Amino acid sequence: MGNFGNDNIDQVIMGGIVFSGGPKKAGKQQAKTKTKAKKKAYVTGAHGSGSAKMKADIRQRRANRHKK
Repeated sequence: MGNFGNDNIDQVIMGGIVFSGGPKKAGKQQAKTKTKAKKKAYVTGAHGSGSAKMKADIRQRRANRHKK
């Protein structure tokens, strides 16, 4: 096995072994949206683009297609 004293073995038997993993990263921030396609103004067509408004209208019609 190794060069362990009886007190270390007794501690492991009584308390168990805890694997705590790596250090915690402080200040972890959420990823920011980098593409315009995922921003709400572009998805809803609110930013003024005619094509985005058409796409938003098509998405709305598709969402309401099977509702009664």
